[in-house]
Amino acid sequence: MGAIQGFITSILLFRFRPHKSANTLLGWLTLLISLACLNIYFLEAVVLSGTFWIILGAILPLVVIMPLGPLAYFYVKALLYPEFELSKKNRPHFYSTLIDLVPYVSATIFIVGSNIGFFTPEHLRQWGSFIDSYHVYADIPRWLSLCIYIGFAYKMIAGYAVSKKQKTVVGWARQFTLGFLIFLVIWLVYLVPYVIPSLSNKLLDSVGWYPIYIPLIILIYWLGINGAVISFRTYGKTPNSPDLSPADIKNTIKALEEAMQEDKLYLNPSVKLNDIVKHTEIPQKTISFVLNQHMGKTFNEFINGYRVEEFKSRLLNDTSKKLTITGLAFECGFNSQATFQRTFKAVTQISPKEFQQQHLKK
Repeated sequence: MGAIQGFITSILLFRFRPHKSANTLLGWLTLLISLACLNIYFLEAVVLSGTFWIILGAILPLVVIMPLGPLAYFYVKALLYPEFELSKKNRPHFYSTLIDLVPYVSATIFIVGSNIGFFTPEHLRQWGSFIDSYHVYADIPRWLSLCIYIGFAYKMIAGYAVSKKQKTVVGWARQFTLGFLIFLVIWLVYLVPYVIPSLSNKLLDSVGWYPIYIPLIILIYWLGINGAVISFRTYGKTPNSPDLSPADIKNTIKALEEAMQEDKLYLNPSVKLNDIVKHTEIPQKTISFVLNQHMGKTFNEFINGYRVEEFKSRLLNDTSKKLTITGLAFECGFNSQATFQRTFKAVTQISPKEFQQQHLKK
């Protein structure tokens, strides 16, 4: 039941358009967990019904756990930074999947070799022993990988400046990492006796895999439903939202960044959204949609973020020491001391004075 629910949830997440990058990552995460649950069904029930199912379960890669850590980390990153998309430079994070594929590749080689008379029944016994031992000790890097990536995700969330609009998303990101941390603790309690040869068989005979896979099934329901609901509430389209292609969104983000980084429009204290529209020649509706739905920011948050970075850069420049903090803030495009103080603390989690004191210490 859990596997079936996971497959349905994965399909829905793959087809769910709002915030597609995050939903796709969550879809793959849910699918891999569901396949692992299906593998238990093969082990406990289906294999008893015939040789065909035994062979299929041996060569079909259902337990693919190593990608879960990177997928969880990148999912959190896509939640916090909606413009993020997986690229070629992220591929090395998934190379460890080879650890999961070794048993299936070796099983395929053995089955083909047996059919051509290359392997004997003695080889079958040795192969079975190897596969059993391999699965036991492969769980150690699997647990460590998931633990490390969830740690990275938690650290990323802790260092993220939360705006009012993003509280729901960041709250869900925290719950997401907490859910996996709880699962990691459960898995560790099970893993310690499992990797000890004298206790492994007793553990499986007494409780089987239920202490691991029941929590996994709970994760399937919890992740899929909550992930889709959060995405729909936060990034769901309104009737008046423009229908933009990925290329349109990418080009709009690029134009906005060039307007800030190269032309420095944020230095104008009275800059308005209409000024950006005229400068980029992109419709206001498109800019607003991309800022809100794909960059997770209001126009003021977008502009003030660049002003804060400009302030930090100038403060660290020796030639700016003659200016007061307020004077420097006004030079960076702020037209109100209160707005500057509030924005700076929202972005950096510290006050401008604390930032200056930290720099002086360094």
